[in-house]
Amino acid sequence: MTKTIKILGVGSSLREGSSSTAMLKIALDFVKKHGAETRLLDLKQTNLPLYDPNENQSGLELRKVEEDVKWADAFILATPDYHGSMSGTMKNFLDYFWSEFAGKTFGYICASHEKGLTVMDQMRTAVRQCYGWSLPYGISVNGQDDLENGKIMNQVLKPRLEMLTRDLVVYGNLIRQQFVTDIDSDLSDTFAAHYRK
Repeated sequence: MTKTIKILGVGSSLREGSSSTAMLKIALDFVKKHGAETRLLDLKQTNLPLYDPNENQSGLELRKVEEDVKWADAFILATPDYHGSMSGTMKNFLDYFWSEFAGKTFGYICASHEKGLTVMDQMRTAVRQCYGWSLPYGISVNGQDDLENGKIMNQVLKPRLEMLTRDLVVYGNLIRQQFVTDIDSDLSDTFAAHYRK
């Protein structure tokens, strides 16, 4: 029996009226249509300190972010394109976690005047290093051309977003369920065996 997948959207723009965060909110509405539970983690509204590996960092904000990350079966990461890279806010978020991403699937949204390919590749690289899975494509949005008042105006974009959200729900659920099954088994020749406690 397929369980309800839980998807966390992470918005990392600090800009008022952010295109990437607007698109993320639309994407979360789309995944709900496929039966997913969703949460939005808007890093603009979250006081997440700069990651310091030498500090035992704590606090209510960090605990809430940790709870959201552990709750999620899959993620949508949304960022603006800054010089061909993800926002510093997104990189800071990713720096906090690694084992929590294993066996979970990620989709990507990038606000860019280009295609945002290097940005999404860098997020994929970070996620791969944490043994997460990535959809092989992402969504690039140009706010001036594609959105108006938080709604999709470019009708070419809508089918791609529908595909991304459907695939994230379907493949994210399959991957997560198999990962959890492998953790609960006594098989030693699985990737998930490394994550048994």
